[in-house]
Amino acid sequence: MTAVKDKTCPDLHHDTYSRTTFGFWVYLLTDFMLFACLFASYAVLHKNTFGGPPAKEILSLGSATWQTYLFLLSTFAISLTGAYAHRRKKGASIVTIGISLIFTALFLWLQFSEYSQLLASGNSWTRSAFLSALFTLLGTHTLHILIGMIWMILLLISIAMDGITAMSLRRVACTKMFWQFLNIIWVFIYTIVYLVEVIQ
Repeated sequence: MTAVKDKTCPDLHHDTYSRTTFGFWVYLLTDFMLFACLFASYAVLHKNTFGGPPAKEILSLGSATWQTYLFLLSTFAISLTGAYAHRRKKGASIVTIGISLIFTALFLWLQFSEYSQLLASGNSWTRSAFLSALFTLLGTHTLHILIGMIWMILLLISIAMDGITAMSLRRVACTKMFWQFLNIIWVFIYTIVYLVEVIQ
């Protein structure tokens, strides 16, 4: 008997799934270059405070540490979504996407609280080159997270309505890659912007 190919499971060498994930890897490489330029700009400008306070006086290492925990948990949850989706477990996939969204929302709440405190104390992006570089780096990461959250909400709706399809598998794979990429970028931000600056 000839085996019938399961159309929902990806052929990792020849089908649309592999072409989509390869194309998304290329996109992530371009995004990595964008963040590399932002990190380079921050490295050059982080001492140019124009008479204002340095990073260790205005940044909260405790808040950033909690943000790191939350984003790690969010990334772990979306990684579980990938595992459940490939096993065609619709309910578990929806739950893990929801958990990832909750952790991400808490991450953003802490981040926007920090932005608010910086602005309230007069440390806006217009005050110095250091703050311009800081807000650009953090803001670009935040923008990526907001876009990713919208994508996850649309993915959740798609799975809830249509179940696990070949298209949703590709979307889950790309979402998981994107979130892991953003997690790596945040670890660099936490290390370079918070740990190195604050503990000096």
